[in-house]
Amino acid sequence: MPDSQIGSNTHETGPATAGPVFVLGSASPARLRVLRAAGVEPVVRVSDVDEDALLEQLPPATPADAVVAELARAKAEAVAALPEIAGAAENGETVVVIGCDSMLRLDDRLLGKPHTPERALAQWAEMRGRNADLLTGHHLIRLDPDGGSTSATGTSSTTIHFTDADDDVVARYVDSGEPLQVAGAFTLDGLGGWLVERIEGDPSSVIGIGLPLVQRLLTEVGLSVTDFWRH
Repeated sequence: MPDSQIGSNTHETGPATAGPVFVLGSASPARLRVLRAAGVEPVVRVSDVDEDALLEQLPPATPADAVVAELARAKAEAVAALPEIAGAAENGETVVVIGCDSMLRLDDRLLGKPHTPERALAQWAEMRGRNADLLTGHHLIRLDPDGGSTSATGTSSTTIHFTDADDDVVARYVDSGEPLQVAGAFTLDGLGGWLVERIEGDPSSVIGIGLPLVQRLLTEVGLSVTDFWRH
């Protein structure tokens, strides 16, 4: 198999490698770090999916796990449709694209990125001292040189137990800016880790991409995670 033809001038994440190509359809540095630490050097391409518009189109009774799975599907499909990605498969490469989306389920509500300090403070006023479920939807698409495609989808759920942080700690955390652009207004692998007492489930899915689930989805489309190891 020749080296990847994807983005010969725009490969953001290092040198091309022989074999199937793994494309991460996300701008998340945390997801990229998880994959790199696990031996996968992906091509990074970002979708232009309007998440808010898509959420508005979903029926009000859509289950929470289906919401994040649908957002992940839309992102993966948008990236897979990029001429550069589809063209690589047409030119003889096997390409895998994965899209992910995370939201925090607190009681019966789904909390995404707060975006503003005011919303982050309001979320933390409800979250601290309690537990909530971090849901991460994954959608994986395999594109083959013969024009065929296969997909698999799944959602991971991890229970987060938050510390009962005092007002000053929460305010300092929000002032750092870290929680504004992350689902649930917290991170596990950054400053937010100080505000998490413990978790029940997969830590990689809390960071943004669940390695056990990705491995299962790869198996469902006829591939092995070892096909993408760079070691």
